[in-house]
Amino acid sequence: MHKIRIYISLIVSLLCINFSLVAQPRLTVIVVVDGMTQENLTTMRPYWSAGGLRLLSEEAFQTTATFPHQVYGGQETMATIMTGATPAHHSVMADYYFNRNERTANAILQDPNASGIGTDYSMSPRSLLSTTITDAWRMHQGPQAKIYAIGLLPQATIIMAGHAANACCWLDAAKQQWVTTSFYSEGLPAAADKMNISGRINTLAEREWTPRMDITMYNHPTDQEKKRGFTYLTKDYLLHSPAANTLVIELALAQQEAQKLGSDIYPDLLLLQLNTLSPKAESDAIESAEQEDMYMGINQDLGFLMEQLNKRIGKDKYQILVVGRPIKGYSTTTLEMANLPIQRFNSDRAAALIGTYLMAIHGHERWVDGGYGPFIYLNRMLIEKKRMSLEMIQRQVANFLMDFEGVQVAYPIHEAILSEDKNSIYRKHAGDVYFRLQDNWLLENSEEQAYDHVVQPQPEIPLLYWSGAMTSFPEGTLQATDIKKLILK
Repeated sequence: MHKIRIYISLIVSLLCINFSLVAQPRLTVIVVVDGMTQENLTTMRPYWSAGGLRLLSEEAFQTTATFPHQVYGGQETMATIMTGATPAHHSVMADYYFNRNERTANAILQDPNASGIGTDYSMSPRSLLSTTITDAWRMHQGPQAKIYAIGLLPQATIIMAGHAANACCWLDAAKQQWVTTSFYSEGLPAAADKMNISGRINTLAEREWTPRMDITMYNHPTDQEKKRGFTYLTKDYLLHSPAANTLVIELALAQQEAQKLGSDIYPDLLLLQLNTLSPKAESDAIESAEQEDMYMGINQDLGFLMEQLNKRIGKDKYQILVVGRPIKGYSTTTLEMANLPIQRFNSDRAAALIGTYLMAIHGHERWVDGGYGPFIYLNRMLIEKKRMSLEMIQRQVANFLMDFEGVQVAYPIHEAILSEDKNSIYRKHAGDVYFRLQDNWLLENSEEQAYDHVVQPQPEIPLLYWSGAMTSFPEGTLQATDIKKLILK
């Protein structure tokens, strides 16, 4: 009798475990949309009688999230969304970092040990120090879970894929093909290779992109668009056209079918990067008919994605999270309307002036290796050789920078990593002196614009979270670092 009870208890336990597995979403889709803002979603909602964004606006949990660090419109935001950490921990302060030895800016994910497949880019996630959503997913769900990332830009796509994806691929606009890195075990997904061979990318690239409705029906046509509309040959602006987003969605569905994502008991993960920024966009905010057209295309594409997933695996078997990402912030025109003209601060020129200043004090030597982003890099080898105090020179430079127009505050780096800006600084790639600019000042370098500011303090990003099986939603607003926990809960 006792053994029978044990058997019955075991059977009930197994049934409960199986029920729990079936009740959970079998596929999670994360969509990061460059340039998407809550204001734009509100503006465009009347246009959507149907579609993915329309459905999400009606049925999804909606909130906004902010970043607890400086935002420059680069991959620091993607890294924060995907790792749940800040640049101080995940290592990505912007798209590039200053290499002291070479005195040049290097791509943040550059990796000579990773070969490009279909591309000359040598990149991998090895320098990304924090675990990503994909890494945690793999550790929790095991090797049977299938994880794929599909995007438009190499660094963004690799950060989405993290260390543990089966594969990732991004769209090479010049070659009009999907490409990837050798870091991932599966290489270029077969579905991507099949699309490359089929000529589908070329077919869309050769089309003209024109308004999908009469120009008078748009809310924000420019004066030029009111006269002539807009016309682009898609291949000339492929990554900034609706066709690029369509290609990402088409490949996502092809990959879902090829790998049967969401069709077994092991939860799978699919990560996608889309873009709202049209060729002439100067701002994340909609300021033209062509930007409105980008949103209409995304609404249609997301609607098609959800419609197909409903048919293939069932509405209650998947969940989707759509989140925006700040790229350009406010435009100069927007700020000038409020009598807030943007001014530019060039790190290279600042470094040159600081070098001249130190020469006048300490002698004619090269005291500064360079300026990049919000950092000044001193010639540490020379300072050590001269047996001078690094801390003294750091203090001199910080005090000198405080007299520069546009500089709000400057610190020696050992003080900066204890300041309110500590979340924004990854010590290994940081310079010897850190400075922060006043509002409405753009940070740039002469040769590389990687640090072009999003001129908007703590920009908010929209977040829409939908699940056919969800019965309750999180409460309140979030920080961007909370998105990882939201997905992995």
